[in-house]
Amino acid sequence: MLFFINSSFNEKNSGIEHAQLKRAQLFRKHQEPFKLVFREWNPHIHTFLKANGVSADETLVMFDYFQKTEKVRTKIIHVQDIDFGVTGLRYEKEAEQSRYLVFRDNALIGRVRYYPDDKAERVSSVELFDGFGNLYSVEFYDFRGFLSLVQWYTPDNKVGTEVWHDINGRPVLETFNRYDAQGVYRKMGWRLTEDSGAVYVFATIDELTLHFFNRINAQYWDDHKANIFIMDRTHVGDWALQNLERPAYTVLHLHNSHAGDAQDTMHSIMNNFYEYGLTNANTYDAIISATKKQTKDVKARFEPKAKLFTIPVGVVPEAYLTEEHVAIKDRKRHSVLVTARVAHDKRIHNIIRSIGIARETIPDITLDYYGYVDHSQDNAAQKAIDEAIAEYDLKDAVTHHEYADAELVAKVQREHQVYGLASMMEGFNLAMMEAYSHGMVGLTYDVNYGPNELTVDGKNGYVVPFGDIEAMAAKLVELFSNDKKLQTMSNASYTLSERFSEESVWKAWEHLLNDAKKKKLVYPTRITKGLD
Repeated sequence: MLFFINSSFNEKNSGIEHAQLKRAQLFRKHQEPFKLVFREWNPHIHTFLKANGVSADETLVMFDYFQKTEKVRTKIIHVQDIDFGVTGLRYEKEAEQSRYLVFRDNALIGRVRYYPDDKAERVSSVELFDGFGNLYSVEFYDFRGFLSLVQWYTPDNKVGTEVWHDINGRPVLETFNRYDAQGVYRKMGWRLTEDSGAVYVFATIDELTLHFFNRINAQYWDDHKANIFIMDRTHVGDWALQNLERPAYTVLHLHNSHAGDAQDTMHSIMNNFYEYGLTNANTYDAIISATKKQTKDVKARFEPKAKLFTIPVGVVPEAYLTEEHVAIKDRKRHSVLVTARVAHDKRIHNIIRSIGIARETIPDITLDYYGYVDHSQDNAAQKAIDEAIAEYDLKDAVTHHEYADAELVAKVQREHQVYGLASMMEGFNLAMMEAYSHGMVGLTYDVNYGPNELTVDGKNGYVVPFGDIEAMAAKLVELFSNDKKLQTMSNASYTLSERFSEESVWKAWEHLLNDAKKKKLVYPTRITKGLD
């Protein structure tokens, strides 16, 4: 069995989740069984996965696994279905808060929240109050219609104990929040009660994760073929994969630059997300990079014993490769597109500044950018964008659109001419690959990794020096001043997208799958006799 390991999955996701979905489509097509494995509790995860074509058979959530709720029949629970243990209740709806206040006489005994985007108003949580109006418990319901998690509050209004229940309401997993010796309030341990009645105590969620990995590795064990664990999001299980009881073929997947400074990949500090994994790279069987350049750099810098594989995270579907080409003249004239998180590392404000300069020559250049806003670093990304728009008076030329699903992204990529990218670092950039597959012409900084490999300079776009806003502006002017060149490059974008066809990417995966078959499955078994 192949396990693709991540933290969670939501309605709006990052490139890692999109890469997993594309991989899932590829493996499904080639009838190679897999499971998307998620560590975090998420009451909505099955809904989001189903909406993206992932079935329950392809899903494995750690909390579901211990709660025995991997597959349950959906049931809609309304506010009136909640048993408060008393009669004579009065319900007062607060639609703007997506909740009901529940009273007995004039005493508030509960607040029932429902999922805000659900027309059926199925219950999402129930807040319970004592006779003095103090919150003492919050019950959380899975979207599929069962009580999943209960948080018990302390007298000083902190979450003390958290308890996860199985489908029959039996507590199976608990975590305890307490003050440590330094006076810091934090998780102090986990307790798991198995079906057998055995009770396990873990100091950290990492130890619980190791137990989970050991369980699924044993459950899907094959004496002739190793299970394959691919670590897509390292912080959720890199330590656990080093300490498995039974052997497995373990893979570290680099979805971004391994270096903190992507322009100094050999000497800069490591990307903190990969520091632990690369420091312990020799404990893995394989390391995947999405580009040949990163594979080369990882080998040169770390000299790992793990085998190195270059496997693109993106796959261009056959339907895209055979779709009717859209001519440059039939697209929005002098248009630039960006589809990305609106985050400071994406440097969208640099693209805006380049457009501001280029509009002195080509005054009708416009930018549409799609993506959810990352408000971290005191909203740095949005502030930088606002400043750039104000500096060049581009309020009528630059338009922000909300996060777009795959269907809408494909549509707008067929409508625009140039795809812009000015990131500080990348691991591949699915959006740029998809833009090329729809005939867009690329314009990117020379940034590691992905954009400077996806873009064949002078063929399907241009690669300009990293951080050079003036050079990017000059290339915008060059492109939008020559429709013939723009069309030639658009044609090349369609052609060069063959590099990421399903057949090509699957061949890259086959090299890894064949190597995994060589994994030796020798391990010490536990003593089971003479212990009574």
